[in-house]
Amino acid sequence: MKLAISGKGGVGKTTVSALLAQVYADLGRDVLAVDTDPSPCLAGALGFPDHVRSQLHPISEMDALIEERTGAKPGTVGGFFTLNPRVDDLPERFSVLHRGVRLLEMGSVDLGGSGCICPESAMLKTLFTHLMFRRDDILIFDMYAGVEHLGRATVDFVDAMIIVVEPTRRSLGTAAQIKKLAHDIGLTRLWLVGNKVRDEAESSFLEAETPGIPLLGFLPADLAVQEADRLGVPVFDHVPALRDSAQTIAAKLTQSIAHSIKDTP
Repeated sequence: MKLAISGKGGVGKTTVSALLAQVYADLGRDVLAVDTDPSPCLAGALGFPDHVRSQLHPISEMDALIEERTGAKPGTVGGFFTLNPRVDDLPERFSVLHRGVRLLEMGSVDLGGSGCICPESAMLKTLFTHLMFRRDDILIFDMYAGVEHLGRATVDFVDAMIIVVEPTRRSLGTAAQIKKLAHDIGLTRLWLVGNKVRDEAESSFLEAETPGIPLLGFLPADLAVQEADRLGVPVFDHVPALRDSAQTIAAKLTQSIAHSIKDTP
């Protein structure tokens, strides 16, 4: 399965990415998690220890590597450089493994087919495409906030997009935008996960107001999520209620994707 985790800024995409990655890893699945945020924080949510995290560096910030592979210095515009540099060795060379989850930090520049034409974007676009065709059992993309990446058609190869929402109309409005843009690029397998849900009234609100996207389940609001971050421990371990909910969501997601693919003409 190739999964993209999207949603409005601050809704908890990274928390959901970390929970699902650890759930699948604990089931014995081969998991590669990819942090595409300009300020990567998935390693923290997964509870990677400092000595492991120190080995991580966003690909977009590796100026010497980008120049070596593309033939141009990062930050330059125009001129000649390789648009399809070699990237097949990068996931193994620059990812780290902890508790069954392999993590790669891509960083962020323009990944799509328009906008910035520069060595950094050529490198990341090629890497992104390479990751889509790898044979990892579970590939999870923790996408950066907003819907811009969808407008540039960077996730049209994923098996499903998980849109994380809070029980607010603004969050659901972003989900509706994501749905429209996803459909524009042919991605129709979308599911919602409600996060920071405090009570039945809020879960009922999400069920009633979903913009035509099926709900996989809910993650309860819990201040222990922030405590896990302060302590530098995995939210998966520190907040049992979230772990249990994530296990249920992962099982339902696997089943839903299987049925969806089976029913696709």
